Amino acid sequence: MIEVGRVCVKIAGRDAGKKCVIVDVVDDNYVLIDGQTRRRKCNVKHIEPLKDKLAIKKGATHSTVVAEFKKLKIEIKETKKKDKPKTKKPVRTRKTKKKPEKQTEKLKK
Repeated sequence: MIEVGRVCVKIAGRDAGKKCVIVDVVDDNYVLIDGQTRRRKCNVKHIEPLKDKLAIKKGATHSTVVAEFKKLKIEIKETKKKDKPKTKKPVRTRKTKKKPEKQTEKLKK
């Protein structure tokens, strides 16, 4: 039942209640998921497989997963902000010590 392309519902954690698809099987206990959830490694005990299956290959990209979910009429919200402008990090300047004027006058004489 746990195979690449199987649609599941996440039942534990931050993304609980959201639909996902198995992108890769890591080992007996862990799978790589993507979809309405974050793309990450997940414990098999934390997902519940559904009867639906998507036609994706092992290690499919996020855009492929989104396209397949659209065929099932399941909406996936984009989480990354692409139009965020980069700000320049302020540069710290080192303070220099100024010598008192009296000492410099003595040195000149």
